[in-house]
Amino acid sequence: MPLNDPRDPKSLSSKFRAKRAVALRKQLLRSGRRVLDLGGTSNYWRGIGIDFLQKNGFEITILNFEASELGEGPFTTLGGDACNVDAPDMAFDFVHSNSVIEHVGSWERMQMFAREVRRLAPAYYVQTPNWWFPIEPHFYKVPMFQWLPEAVRASILQHLPVAHAGRIPDRQRALEIVRSTRLLTPAQMRRLFPDGQLIRERLLGMTKSLIMVRD
Repeated sequence: MPLNDPRDPKSLSSKFRAKRAVALRKQLLRSGRRVLDLGGTSNYWRGIGIDFLQKNGFEITILNFEASELGEGPFTTLGGDACNVDAPDMAFDFVHSNSVIEHVGSWERMQMFAREVRRLAPAYYVQTPNWWFPIEPHFYKVPMFQWLPEAVRASILQHLPVAHAGRIPDRQRALEIVRSTRLLTPAQMRRLFPDGQLIRERLLGMTKSLIMVRD
């Protein structure tokens, strides 16, 4: 079974995402209908269910640096930086983020991202891979990849096709890709979201992903 290719419906990644969708629908129904997705895509929400979203009157605003095809559905876009959103306090009912916080950069920017999540809505859902899980989902072909020194990780990317983009021969580009993903621990997620509840997504008894929620 493919481990972490979200494009493959038989992969573990897809199966976990489908399980998350069930829990997310329940939390959405307990919240208001104005949803802000930080760094997401409309394709992700198609996995949640267009019929479900439209039937229950949800309005999904997607903030993403990269312009994407929205397609049919209750979607609008918002430009800008997820660490500094141009919107007033409590402008939304629910803030959602899936596998984004590990890509925003430094610890300072992670703190900024978390403040925006907590500022913009009374309820939120923030998911990220667990640093302590031995399989790094972005580089899943090399177990314990995230625990290796930065220079070693860049060298691996230069010589082996372990990233979704394939082999990265250019050294500087390989370093940029390595630095663009900074996984978090449970303790760090609790520090960032002290008013949230930590949910552990487990595989074989180990915590694979971390989800912070506030209803």
